[in-house]
Amino acid sequence: MYKLLIRPILFWFDPEEVHYFSFSFIKFISKIPFVSNILKSIYEVKDSRLEREVFGLKFKNPVGLAAGFDKDAKCYQELSNFGFGFIEIGTLTPKPQDGNPKKRLFRLKANSAIINRMGFNNGGVDAAVLRLMKNKGVLIGGNIGKNKNTPNEDATSDYLICFDALFDSVDYFVVNVSSPNTPNLRELQDKKPLTELLTQLETRNSEYKTKKPILLKIAPDLTNEQLIDIIDIVNETKIAGVIATNTTISREGLASENNPEVMAETGGLSGKPLTKRSTEVIRFLSEKSNKAFPIIGVGGIHSAEDALEKLEAGASLVQLYTGFIYEGPQLVKDINHRLLETLSS
Repeated sequence: MYKLLIRPILFWFDPEEVHYFSFSFIKFISKIPFVSNILKSIYEVKDSRLEREVFGLKFKNPVGLAAGFDKDAKCYQELSNFGFGFIEIGTLTPKPQDGNPKKRLFRLKANSAIINRMGFNNGGVDAAVLRLMKNKGVLIGGNIGKNKNTPNEDATSDYLICFDALFDSVDYFVVNVSSPNTPNLRELQDKKPLTELLTQLETRNSEYKTKKPILLKIAPDLTNEQLIDIIDIVNETKIAGVIATNTTISREGLASENNPEVMAETGGLSGKPLTKRSTEVIRFLSEKSNKAFPIIGVGGIHSAEDALEKLEAGASLVQLYTGFIYEGPQLVKDINHRLLETLSS
């Protein structure tokens, strides 16, 4: 129904406007008595064999919603009704910021892809914390970043502010230094500044009575040498794991589009063109580290087979973003059913 009827209608309109409309619609219908239960009955797959224990947390199934979809934690409760095992909110920054000028979100339909240069648009971490206080049992990841105007030499302060503010409201943290849409942010992926940032976050983490898992989200554009550095950094700083991968600045392998202007837009590319590369990064990290840490696989998951490939490559969990937009909520159910089939075979 989604792909045949709903998606064609939504895709007539501006992607960012449709995103906000969809949020409002989902929140509206979820207030109608029994609708949330109906959605759960349609999309949720309940089976103890799907449960995963990763970095000390228990996930009811291994399929999550990636950061960027619910940046401000406005719809996590309602989105969980579509069968997700966990929801990652953010990227959040200490201060509210508008992000980059519009238009900044583009569909590449022939490629089942999206280009975005949103630029960490969010209402600030404190506003999100207030909404997270209403959480009713959803496992939440908190994706954190720095404000655009904060220089890289002061970035650690921004990450610590978000970490402290969110500590009691999320189950795990994600350090985002890999978005291509904040100027100079990716420089923080270099070994020295990244080691210092993660070390300070883990030091702060140790000051709390019970530590929270900290993960690092990396770009798919890193070289093998840089990925080896990532393995060294994870081992040295003792963070919990890695999310592979963020969006790519590469345009390699894109099919011909009717609108070449869209293909030329700057920003991070997500969707099917990223499927192969993100799986390669997962496999490289898993094999070269001898499975020393958990990996959450994200990037180009548009089918149950895509998800299984990432899990077989070494991911412990997977996340959807662009695939959820193109394929609809049935994708979450399909992945979980396919996982059960593999367990039964």
